[in-house]
Amino acid sequence: MKNMKKIYTTLKISALTLLTIVATQTLIVAQEATQDTTVQEVVVEEEQPVRAAFESGLLFDNATTTIQPSKTLEFILQHRFGIIENGIKDIYGIYGAANIRFGLNYSILDNFSVGVGTTKTNVLQDLQLKYRVLEQTRSNSIPVTVMLYEVIGIDGSPSTKWDLTPDTVSTKSYKFSNRMSYFTQLVVSRRFNDHLSLQVGGAFTHYNCVDSVYNHDRISLSFAGRYKFSPQGSFIIAGDFPLDLKKIEDAKKVSESTIVYDKPNLTVGFEIATSTHAFQIYLASAKGILPQEDIMWNKNDIFNGGILIGFNLTRLWNF
Repeated sequence: MKNMKKIYTTLKISALTLLTIVATQTLIVAQEATQDTTVQEVVVEEEQPVRAAFESGLLFDNATTTIQPSKTLEFILQHRFGIIENGIKDIYGIYGAANIRFGLNYSILDNFSVGVGTTKTNVLQDLQLKYRVLEQTRSNSIPVTVMLYEVIGIDGSPSTKWDLTPDTVSTKSYKFSNRMSYFTQLVVSRRFNDHLSLQVGGAFTHYNCVDSVYNHDRISLSFAGRYKFSPQGSFIIAGDFPLDLKKIEDAKKVSESTIVYDKPNLTVGFEIATSTHAFQIYLASAKGILPQEDIMWNKNDIFNGGILIGFNLTRLWNF
């Protein structure tokens, strides 16, 4: 009987010891798992994209790398008053010849949107595509956001407009493709902190049909920046710089007689933004609103009275 008690006591102690070991090991494993989960959560959090570098997909006439979430519709109103050189006579361009564009952009995916628009000058219709290739992360494993941007313009002017280009078009040879123009851009942006965001871009512009004294193609560089000084307010600035490159001039044209409008489009203003609206008011030097118009045909010098007042309004709807 005593032996049975000893055996029972020994088994009891062994069971308690084993239970203690198991419980201890389980606690250790649980703690390690919790620590691993916390580390994983931190890593995942750091690998998340940063907030968009810009509040709106549009900064003046420049497309930003911001693409609204999928199933978002963005309405755009862009208005450019006339040049202010007449001063008080036309209220600094407000009563002058204005240009205006209405547009709609729809985000099919989180990184891809399609837009259409119509512009008053030259009765321009446009199709716009934005595709975000890379997106900046919080950990800086991807330090920048990269976007491809395409604008296809269709000049809706009467066909007689092309009768004035006898070397390329005649009444008999007119084709719809004469109306087409293209703007292709690669844009890189970075959100440095909660206040400062910058982007730069390089672009190629092409017009299918121009008068004999103009070039068909143009390469350009651009920059844009935003400094956020309050929860809704930002100071914004941008510049588009056409490059006069002899190597891409049309071979049949004599460079001495070729007319090149190479004035930069410089823009500065303020933005007020909420979760669904953005309002920008600014001073610009180009009358055109589509980027290919600004790059190819701007002859206003902002340092010599070539200034226009403009504003943009955007509104978002989620579906």
